[in-house]
Amino acid sequence: MSTFDESDAFDAAVPLSQRAMAGQRAPYLDGLNPAQRAAVEQLDGPVLMLAGAGTGKTRALTARIAHLLFTRTAQPNEILAVTFTNKAAREMKMRVAGLLNQEVEGMPWLGTFHAICVKLLRRHAELVGLKTNFTILDTDDQIRLLKQLVVAADIDEKRWPARQLAHLIDGWKNRALGPDKVPAADASAFNHMGAELYAQYQERLRALNAVDFGDLLLHMLWIFQNYPDVLAQYQRWFRFILVDEYQDTNVAQYLWLRLLAQGHKNICCVGDDDQSIYGWRGAEVGNILRFEKDFPGAKVIRLEQNYRSTPHILAAASGVIAANEGRLGKTLWTEETEGEKLRLIGHWDGEEEARWIGEELEAMQGGTRGLRPMGLDESAILVRASHQMRAFEDRFLTIGLPYRVIGGPRFYERMEIRDAMAYFRLAVSPDDDLAFERIVNTPKRGLGDKAQGRIQQAARANGVSLVEGARLLVASKDLGGKGGAELAKLVDGIDRWHAQVRAGTGSHIELAEQILDESGYTEMWQNDKTPEAPGRLENLKELVKALEAFENLQGFLEHVSLIMDNETGDTEEKVTIMTLHAAKGLEFPSVFLPGWEDGLFPSQRSMDETGLKGLEEERRLAYVGITRAEEVCTISFAANRRVYGQWQSALPSRFIDELPAGHVEVLTAPGLYGGQQAQVQSGLEQAATRADVYNSPGWRRLQARSGERGMSQPRESRTTVIDLDAVSAHTVGDRVFHQKFGYGEVMAVEGDKLDIEFDKAGSKKVVAKFVMAADRADDVPF
Repeated sequence: MSTFDESDAFDAAVPLSQRAMAGQRAPYLDGLNPAQRAAVEQLDGPVLMLAGAGTGKTRALTARIAHLLFTRTAQPNEILAVTFTNKAAREMKMRVAGLLNQEVEGMPWLGTFHAICVKLLRRHAELVGLKTNFTILDTDDQIRLLKQLVVAADIDEKRWPARQLAHLIDGWKNRALGPDKVPAADASAFNHMGAELYAQYQERLRALNAVDFGDLLLHMLWIFQNYPDVLAQYQRWFRFILVDEYQDTNVAQYLWLRLLAQGHKNICCVGDDDQSIYGWRGAEVGNILRFEKDFPGAKVIRLEQNYRSTPHILAAASGVIAANEGRLGKTLWTEETEGEKLRLIGHWDGEEEARWIGEELEAMQGGTRGLRPMGLDESAILVRASHQMRAFEDRFLTIGLPYRVIGGPRFYERMEIRDAMAYFRLAVSPDDDLAFERIVNTPKRGLGDKAQGRIQQAARANGVSLVEGARLLVASKDLGGKGGAELAKLVDGIDRWHAQVRAGTGSHIELAEQILDESGYTEMWQNDKTPEAPGRLENLKELVKALEAFENLQGFLEHVSLIMDNETGDTEEKVTIMTLHAAKGLEFPSVFLPGWEDGLFPSQRSMDETGLKGLEEERRLAYVGITRAEEVCTISFAANRRVYGQWQSALPSRFIDELPAGHVEVLTAPGLYGGQQAQVQSGLEQAATRADVYNSPGWRRLQARSGERGMSQPRESRTTVIDLDAVSAHTVGDRVFHQKFGYGEVMAVEGDKLDIEFDKAGSKKVVAKFVMAADRADDVPF
């Protein structure tokens, strides 16, 4: 007769299925480090997987799902797994299947917030006044409906565009605010009718049996809050909840998850507070920071072993992010060898920055920088703002370096650039019918399809261009009202601009600005309150800046046509250009981070709008940028950039001073900020910078007309080192002229280096050969 002991009692308490599975091998645990394994096996209670960049958080998250299924701890339909993209959801399901070596069936609750809420809302649509077959409006339908409400409210749609109202409403829904919950301070938005129009919009949606994307979450949140029995049902069903990218959740998503997690309290959130970079679209980093407060007894497991980057790169990223106050804190480390230090270089201007990076990419292909040879596919240029891409695109097209733009069209393919180019084409050639068709009603001139059809009929009937057809229609007064008056203004404008082009007098750069202003195109984007509008205005300024390199509009248009036609095949290696925001989640062996200047990065607009909160998000963006690099990371900045048509000095980004000196190699050579004793004052080390780079298009034009260099001969960059033994032709008190900074007075002379107080640009240190006597400049046409 057998005896009973405590081990028998313990075995009896374990479900038979788990006891049977205990002897089987769990392949998904192979290769996990101790922290990852702890995150996988800690199934009971709330868990925060605080996963640093490149620490294998996706692997740990999918292994956790596999563990739940493999051990029979949960059935597939008892797991709620939330991702931010459909692609991530598909990848997660495929990874789980791969870890278990079998197909994963019956996981209906693995998907995005929106995809899961659609399923839930179809079950309970009647609770919010909808039918189960409700439709989901896309952005165009949403704006069309809002436009009807704006017009009905007798609001000037030009001044208060429907797109702006859509952005406001989306923001309120992200914050879980229904029309009756909008704060008084916000309700006065949109001509003091924001909340009222929001209420009308929601009523109209119900009448149409429709929702927008924000409603999917907002309606389910309202149902959970007002129907406890429905909430209790799903709290019972969802025994285990897993959330990816928790740092990117907004208020509505956070509240929805909190309600569901109150049942079994088995919620595992995966995220990195140091990579919360989407505050501008509603993400709240505070959601992850207060996880332990929201879920008492929560276990925080830090994934800190990095599998992507070298120790130097990780140390540099850690040094920057350590300056943030709002973070939980972690220290990334790796078993990899030290590798290359983070590289830092300063340039004279933005054009030289693009030129140097192009040369560096070509050199790295041949392995001539002391690095292993790297193909173009292995490198990425990550910019803070999309308008920075133009300088790189122009340079790469000129030298034939293949590239791709991720997350948006290439510069000259952007909508606002194509529109502006169409105006320029009409100024050069009024018979360009395609250009006329593109801009005839952009901005809105009351010339809809019917009016445009009449212009085409008049042109065909008389065998003339569309502009001539429009002129005939205006002369005959066959087109009345606002449309007729606006068409007359457009035709007059085209005639005036064309006359200026033919005369060849005046600056073609000023003409380009005049065209954009007189056509109303610039004003259209200035009045547009959508988040995209500021970026489009910046791109237009970059376009005007690009004209500097050409003698006239026609030369510029020919240049763009030729370079855009000279495309390489898709099979060829290409360097990637993208914004820092778009780069999150990606990695490259070599990363270039240009434009690290205060005002550009960190963004002045971000700091002005949200203060310290904005600055900390900008610093997190810097951290994200550095941690995209696997082997080589290069940060660069320029001493001068053209802003709003004027050359301005730029200070290196404050983030540069936060880099740990021992992990950074300064590449810059003497020159940019002065002579051998002048130093770049950064927290890294005293490093002199490079001065070669006086290769601006304006200076080339000056040299060409002075007989020194012909415009047809491309000038490559040269390194110029200050010569302290040289004797300058200029003396203290001389009036001089500088192509970028204008007129000024020499205040001090040291070798061939001049200290000049410029009338508009302030005090600068300039190499003597780059200035001329003021009286000579008066005779030189630019």
